Amino acid sequence: MKKALFRCKTCGAEYDARKPVFRCSCGEPLDLVWDGSGIDHSQRCQAKRYSAFYPFEDEEWVPLGEGGTPLVEVKAFAAELGLADVRVKNESANPSWSFKDRGTAACVAHARALGYSRIGTVSTGNMAASVAAFGAAAGMETFILVKGDMAEEKMAPVAIYGVKLLRVQGAYDMLYSESLRLGEERGIYFMNSDVPFRAAGSRTISFEIAEDLGFSVPDWVVVPTSAGGNIRGIINGFEDLLKAGMTDRMPRFLCAQAAGCSPIATAFAAGAGKVTRFPSPHTIAHAIENPFPPSGNRTLSELRKYSSVAVSVSEEEIVKAQADMAHRGLFGQPGSCVPLACLRKAKAEGTVAEGQSAVLIMTGSGLKYTAAFAAHRLNWLDCSLEELGEKLK
Repeated sequence: MKKALFRCKTCGAEYDARKPVFRCSCGEPLDLVWDGSGIDHSQRCQAKRYSAFYPFEDEEWVPLGEGGTPLVEVKAFAAELGLADVRVKNESANPSWSFKDRGTAACVAHARALGYSRIGTVSTGNMAASVAAFGAAAGMETFILVKGDMAEEKMAPVAIYGVKLLRVQGAYDMLYSESLRLGEERGIYFMNSDVPFRAAGSRTISFEIAEDLGFSVPDWVVVPTSAGGNIRGIINGFEDLLKAGMTDRMPRFLCAQAAGCSPIATAFAAGAGKVTRFPSPHTIAHAIENPFPPSGNRTLSELRKYSSVAVSVSEEEIVKAQADMAHRGLFGQPGSCVPLACLRKAKAEGTVAEGQSAVLIMTGSGLKYTAAFAAHRLNWLDCSLEELGEKLK
């Protein structure tokens, strides 16, 4: 691994990235500082195409074909909202069906560079499957810690990779901190939701959006937000592009949350500088149901820096957005559809202006949370072979 730094944007402290540092001593998250940049246009996988944006040697990557996901234009949404352009970045096309694969690939490369043979994560679902998949590919002993109430339908798709899967009772944010403590004690690289290289992996979402748009920048990038690592990484990615002279401006960002668990949107609306624990979280958008996001404070700071916003929407608005996206061929899990609902609300309130452009980040596949079908009025018909002709009239 080449020399690189982690920097805290809150206090300015710097750390050697060639050491296992996961968080600043001030309690805030760390970001990768790396001056390399470049695109290998002959490659599709992020580990190859954007390798110059990372300080890793080729042999430290264990790619599974992550990245290179479609940026789908949806003219119907643009027409509905009076916008010049609306596109959906379909992250369900990643190997484990979610955006998490980008950060996991970068974290596994970092773990291998530091000599780790054991990795792990704390997850509500998407990250569990991602780390399990990449851990298996890398031949590393892998520990997956999930919430004590994680649905059965989410357990087997993680266990199939042969990992050590533990369903842990207790507060999710406490599990996060305890995993980092135990990881340091027992030699396990815990690549949790906002560790430096997980956020750094999300930068490639920005790189691909810019590339697909001819290195122009949309007016808005709308990101469903849980811990805050993904939106941090996407913001950093656009900063990278601007610094490298590949783009000429920054987009504005919309931090999209469910009203049933909206600590960042609540703090933003109150003008607060820090998030507080959201009481009694409950939402169909389980993938973004984090009541006390570890990158919440940083997200608030970044939103204000770039004249951006945080918006929350109701359960009814989320379910409608999921159905509307599916009717356009894009079936995302409920958390992935929160951006469309939030864009609608922001446009109705005048935050997003007529004729602007937006990219919605669809973070994961709808097939990852089939229990959400119960929220929709789905129907079908049964018939015999003899009746088929009549039914097809």
